[in-house]
Amino acid sequence: MLDLALSILFSSLIFVVFKLFDTYRIETLTAIIINYVVASAVGMFFYQSKIDLSEIPSKPWFIGTLALGILFIIVFNLMAATSQRSGVSVASVATKMSLVIPVLFGLLVYNEKLGALKSVGILLALAAVYFASVKAKGVALRKNMIILPTLVFIGSGIIDTSIKYLEETLVPKEEFPLFSAVVFGSAATTGVIFIAIKSFKKRLAPNLTTVLGGITLGILNYFSIFYLLRALQHENLNSASVFTINNVAIVMFSTLLGVVLFKERISNKNWMGITLAIISIFLVAFF
Repeated sequence: MLDLALSILFSSLIFVVFKLFDTYRIETLTAIIINYVVASAVGMFFYQSKIDLSEIPSKPWFIGTLALGILFIIVFNLMAATSQRSGVSVASVATKMSLVIPVLFGLLVYNEKLGALKSVGILLALAAVYFASVKAKGVALRKNMIILPTLVFIGSGIIDTSIKYLEETLVPKEEFPLFSAVVFGSAATTGVIFIAIKSFKKRLAPNLTTVLGGITLGILNYFSIFYLLRALQHENLNSASVFTINNVAIVMFSTLLGVVLFKERISNKNWMGITLAIISIFLVAFF
């Protein structure tokens, strides 16, 4: 249970760090690129087998990591923007509700059966994203308050679905740490290319705060996945239980952190959205 608790802690802190980016005027894209460099380096460090970099491009899953790298950069930027503009709780709900997309993928591609309760869970998840994003009366509802969480929801779901597909079809279990490190490295490379193009118009010189923010985010990013994988190996917990506890706890804990640390106001509709999120996770995961 300690591994699962640590995964929840690190995952929740990612949303807090995104919120702090806005407070300390950290260059988000640059910090995210640094984050992926650090996460990739940490992954390589903890990979116990010998690494032959020349063999990586010949791996059957290598092309998939290139696409995932681009998606990681896009979705992480959307998560950061959502945390800053709509709040930590909204970003966490939108991210965690994305598990309905892999479920739909399994239904359509693998012909998995979808019962009535799972169908209700998917509908509740979509409603949860909306209600968790709505602001209280008197607060102007801008388009990005709905658009950003929705894009995070879709993007996170595509990433989870892609990783699941690659794992099941192309990535051996013993190569998963290497696969993760290469995905992070691909995301970092994509970001560096984007920054290089952008620097032709405007010279970019990241300050110390941005570098430290990126390093912090990279460590949290890697260990949130590392401890989740360890929790999945626990003999007394099945994967459905682990993912359910993990997702529900992150929604709850990140919301609490948003209220305590940033004085975020949670309206009745927001609480309704969070409640629907928890119910939908249980319905999708257990039924």
